[in-house]
Amino acid sequence: MSTTLAPAIDMNKLNAFIGQFVTDLGAAVHTGMVVIGEKLGLYKALAGNPMTSAQLAAKTKTDERYLREWLASQAAGGYITYDEKTGEFSLSEEQAFALANEESPAYLPGAFELALGSLAAVPRIAESFRTGDGMGWHEHVDGVFHGCEKFFRPGYAANLVSSWIPALHDVKEKLEAGARVADVGCGKGASTLLMAKAFPRSRFFGFDYHDKSIEAARESARLHGVADRVTFDVAKAKEFPGKGYDFVAVFDCLHDMGDPIGAAAHVRQSLAKDGTWMIVEPFANDQLKDNLNPVGRVYYSFSTLLCTPCSRSQEVGLCLGAQAGEGRIRDVVTSAGFNRFRRATETPFNIVYEARP
Repeated sequence: MSTTLAPAIDMNKLNAFIGQFVTDLGAAVHTGMVVIGEKLGLYKALAGNPMTSAQLAAKTKTDERYLREWLASQAAGGYITYDEKTGEFSLSEEQAFALANEESPAYLPGAFELALGSLAAVPRIAESFRTGDGMGWHEHVDGVFHGCEKFFRPGYAANLVSSWIPALHDVKEKLEAGARVADVGCGKGASTLLMAKAFPRSRFFGFDYHDKSIEAARESARLHGVADRVTFDVAKAKEFPGKGYDFVAVFDCLHDMGDPIGAAAHVRQSLAKDGTWMIVEPFANDQLKDNLNPVGRVYYSFSTLLCTPCSRSQEVGLCLGAQAGEGRIRDVVTSAGFNRFRRATETPFNIVYEARP
């Protein structure tokens, strides 16, 4: 009778891995907790006002028993502060800055809404692993669109006007004087409106193939009082109308396109002779080994659920992925006929490239 020997298990390593699992499992269900907190205004109500669960329930018109459980989960996760002496819950200045202030560059709830919405596609994406089929951006649940805007807008608000545009050659000066600008793949228009408010002499055209996002962008333009010089239209990246643009921008979407080279070629022919194309992409190194870190984990996971299926659903289906890296982006841009390409600036989450004819 033979005996199969169990592999030698290092219990310290096993326990460390199980500890990682507990952290990850808590983070996974915590995603839903943050979305609930944001949706019901719980973080905003707590900001600057320590309260018991009963007081917060009264202020937010929510059920105290559900709220008590939610507060405990948030305190255990370090998202809310608990005072055991008073029984009150509160937000520190830093927690409030990240969870209750929508104008903060570190506002976090949108990322969780995007994650929760993305996970709704897991059954279909799992089947796509077998079939190779794509899934278009427009086919996801609404939480993906709303969360995406909330996720990216704080970073754009913190960096776009103050550092990204100034890092480009002569672009800020053109925008201040009055330029024609195309924002391709604009989604709900957050990036377009930020530029429009900063550069009132310029005219902005936002394009996206998703009609519901364009409808929301038009309403936002009206609410922000810039509809007279901002136009939003439904158009694909390879087909958007107009010529002689002084500046074209694409924000975190080139890698989602099925035919990014075709889109890049269309951008080139739409530009003025001295025009500039700004490409904002997720931060990524060229080699896989250099992306095996917490930021890479976030982007590779979103890329599996959103970016790669989106590209696969379109013509060509190049599937750059959210961690394409500078080398692959350079290849796309130069293949489309651009002669000048450089990394203009970066943040921990984005790289900004400049391409010129």
